[in-house]
Amino acid sequence: QVTLAESGGGLVQAGGSLSLSCAASGRTFSPYTMGWFRQAPGKEREFVAGIRWNAGTTYYADSVKGRFTISRDNAKNTVSLQMNSLKPDDTAVYYCAGRTRYGTSRYKEDYDAWGQGTQVTVSS
Repeated sequence: QVTLAESGGGLVQAGGSLSLSCAASGRTFSPYTMGWFRQAPGKEREFVAGIRWNAGTTYYADSVKGRFTISRDNAKNTVSLQMNSLKPDDTAVYYCAGRTRYGTSRYKEDYDAWGQGTQVTVSS
């Protein structure tokens, strides 16, 4: 059983920055892809960013491209999300997710493991 734990959420003013981190623990952790998703009140959980665990290839939702950066530390089993130029629309609970099967995906149904989420609130 793999456990994912997010940290780093909080309250920030529009235009500010936050960094989220996700630590994996448990049995041997060998995902193909790690991703960040977010869910705002009354909305579906949506893809934010993803990274291929070994290759380091990244991909982003159009809404965050150029503002957010996903990275990983294979040795520490952590994945991070640096969020800059934050907007009120970025307010949501942010979830870390892992996919063990081959292939990248922007769909939440394709991910096997999830963290509990961390709240990010951007004030205007």
